[in-house]
Amino acid sequence: MGKGKTHWIIPDGYIPPESSGNLTSHESICVLNCNSEAAELSVTIYFEDRAPIEAIAVTVEGKRTNHIRTSSLQKNGESIPVGVPYAIEVDSSIPIIVQYSRLDSTQPELALMSTMAYPID
Repeated sequence: MGKGKTHWIIPDGYIPPESSGNLTSHESICVLNCNSEAAELSVTIYFEDRAPIEAIAVTVEGKRTNHIRTSSLQKNGESIPVGVPYAIEVDSSIPIIVQYSRLDSTQPELALMSTMAYPID
């Protein structure tokens, strides 16, 4: 099997509704595919008070990385609303490595946070 895992969890997601300055607040699922073949991802977004957005398809080509902005994820016209907490589940057809990053520019002293997602065996 390749490097990484096929199942990842990111419990803390939140797209800030406001930004200041020239940078827009955003979050990204950062995926590294060290394998030769493409990784077919199925992303599920969970919410506190509504049904999840399930099986959002994303492809990460072999020997590539993809920084997937969570604001761009959508299924059947449904997307993640700003200002709403959510969590992410990533399933992959082959082992990958997943990191999660957030740029919070709600104040002039912006913050950048990045953490590894939680791998599930």
